Amino acid sequence: MSAVEIIVGVVLLIFAILIILVVLLQEGRQANIGAIAGGADSFLSKNKARTVDAFLSRWTKFIAIAFFLLTIVVNAIAIIRK
Repeated sequence: MSAVEIIVGVVLLIFAILIILVVLLQEGRQANIGAIAGGADSFLSKNKARTVDAFLSRWTKFIAIAFFLLTIVVNAIAIIRK
């Protein structure tokens, strides 16, 4: 294995971990169930949650695209090396 393959592999692993973390941090679509149990949020905290969720959604798309492109690069390097 060359240094380039190792570096790209490590970056790919980091992006894989990042995409898992960002997806897990996102709030589910069933978030309103908390209001039934008395966990209703104030108006300001609901807006804050929306902005955080929008931020995480954007980063999920960015990381997923980068992960996809890195996977193609790793496969291209592997094909060239043969």
